[in-house]
Amino acid sequence: MLKRVLLSFFLFAGTFSATQAQFYENTGNFHEGEIGATIGMAHYFGDLNTNSGLQNPLPAFGIFVRKSFGHYISLRASGKYAQLGYADSYHKEGTYQWFRNLSFTSDIYEFTVQGDFNFFRYIPSDVNYGFTPYVTLGVGLFSFNPKARDQDGVLWNLADLKTEGQSTAYNTQALIVPFGLGIKYSISKRVNLNVEYAHRFTTTDYLDDVSTVYVGDGFNPELTGLPVDNPDRISREYLQDPSRFLSADGKPVFKRGQQRGWSKQKDQYGILELGLTFNIGSYRCPKVMY
Repeated sequence: MLKRVLLSFFLFAGTFSATQAQFYENTGNFHEGEIGATIGMAHYFGDLNTNSGLQNPLPAFGIFVRKSFGHYISLRASGKYAQLGYADSYHKEGTYQWFRNLSFTSDIYEFTVQGDFNFFRYIPSDVNYGFTPYVTLGVGLFSFNPKARDQDGVLWNLADLKTEGQSTAYNTQALIVPFGLGIKYSISKRVNLNVEYAHRFTTTDYLDDVSTVYVGDGFNPELTGLPVDNPDRISREYLQDPSRFLSADGKPVFKRGQQRGWSKQKDQYGILELGLTFNIGSYRCPKVMY
């Protein structure tokens, strides 16, 4: 279904832009595109946040360049940095998630190519056409590195620990499909302001290091051969299953094979951002006059 949506969008964009590229402003000043930067907030949705909670927005920054094909269609390439994180402690005390007691933080680096479609004709130099809502859809690649702190507050790279008993560490790069809505406003002939929210659908379920079932003490290959009282083993076991921190007897609440995450649904994240862009233009003799 997602592939069909992407294909339909870009086929429509290509057909529409082929006709729109011939229309220029009466002055002959052609809007070639924009270059700009964004600042905003990112939020994670996944195995630790199944109810779409919004308790932990974190900063996001980006830069991009946009090429216009007429007044309605444009294509942009962008790079962004964002932070994501969540914790089971945000859930109500006594619930499954609260006892599970997992948490993570991650740095996100993404590169995307997106097609933008303006609902209204957008001409920055014309006061009558200096505002439009728009929809955006694209594809990209992102990297992530989930981390968490052990019982002593030491920060660990979770992918290296194989917390669900993986034979090898999972890939910390994955594809994303950003889809969103925005509003663009021309402040002047040279400067634009836009507000956008784009949701990222990913191809990984390990953005938060949580996906399948508990592996149980002693079954994780990373713990083989380590004495029970070894500090390194204790930290690794804690990060694998920190529920013991909340149990009355200090023992894990969950057993080997019990559900830890939900592998049938991939993790997602979204970015709400404010952007400031500068127009790139050229002077051409108008081909069509209005």
